[in-house]
Amino acid sequence: MGCPPVSWRRANESCAHRRAPGQAVTGAKYDSIGGGYRDYRVPDPRIAGQLHEALAGAGSILNVGAGFGSYEPEWCEVIALEPSRVMIDQRTGETTAVVQGRAESLPFPDNAFDAVMGVLTLHHWDDQAAGLREVLRVARDRVVFLSWVGFSNRFWLFDYFPEIETVDKAQFPELDWMAEVTGCPVEASVVPVPADCSDGFLCAYWRRPEAYLDPGVRGAISSLARFPDIDMRLQRLRADLDSGEWRRRNGDLLQKDWMDYGYRVLLLQPED
Repeated sequence: MGCPPVSWRRANESCAHRRAPGQAVTGAKYDSIGGGYRDYRVPDPRIAGQLHEALAGAGSILNVGAGFGSYEPEWCEVIALEPSRVMIDQRTGETTAVVQGRAESLPFPDNAFDAVMGVLTLHHWDDQAAGLREVLRVARDRVVFLSWVGFSNRFWLFDYFPEIETVDKAQFPELDWMAEVTGCPVEASVVPVPADCSDGFLCAYWRRPEAYLDPGVRGAISSLARFPDIDMRLQRLRADLDSGEWRRRNGDLLQKDWMDYGYRVLLLQPED
C-alpha cells in the first residue's frame, strides 16, 4: 500500500476545488444547512479512534462526502470529495486537496487509493448502489464508513419527532443490501455514543436534552432540518424539561456513560 503514483497526483491536481467531469454538482441540502457544521460537529476523539483503527496502515485515503474534514487522519495523504461549496469553504487554511463531486461518479482511476472513508454520508447519496460500486472501484484495500443501521435502543426524541425512525430507516442502506450490491461482506462494529459526545449528530445529546432547544445544534443535524412544525415540538420538550416530566420518563439515562443508538463502523474489503 502507499500513495498514488506521483505522476497521477500531478495530472489530477487541477481537479481540486472543481466539479467532477460531466457532472452537475449542487450539494443543495448542505448549501442551505451546512453553514454552522464546523462549530457543532466537532470530531469526537473516541469515535475518531475507532475509525482510525479501521483505516490503520493506509497510505492514501479518499474521504467521500467529506464535509469540512471531520475524522480525516493526519498520518497519510487524504483527498476529499464533497458536493457542497458551503462545506468546502469551511476548510479554510487546510492543505488537503478537495474535489467538488459526488460518490456516484468518482473522477479517479481504478485502485487509486489504499482506502476510501465516509462519515455519515451514505444517506445523502442519490444512488447508493452506484456510489458503493464506485468507492470499491477506486479502493485497493478497504472501504470504511461511519453509518447507522437502525435504533438499537429507543431514543426519547421519538416522543417529539416520531417520524425520525421511519424516515431515517428508509434513507440508510441495510447491511445485507450493501453486501448484495457490492459482493463484499460487511463487517459492523458498534460505535458507543458517549454522554459528552462532541460530534453533534442526531443522537449525540441523548443525555443533554436541553441541547435540542439550541437552533445551532439543530441546524447541524440534517434529520431535524425537514420538520416544518418544529416550534410546537420544541415547546413540548421545553415544557417537559421545566416540569420534570422528561426526567421522570428518562431519568435512568442520567446514570449511563454511553448508549448504543445504532451507529456503526462498517468495513468492506474488495476481493483480490
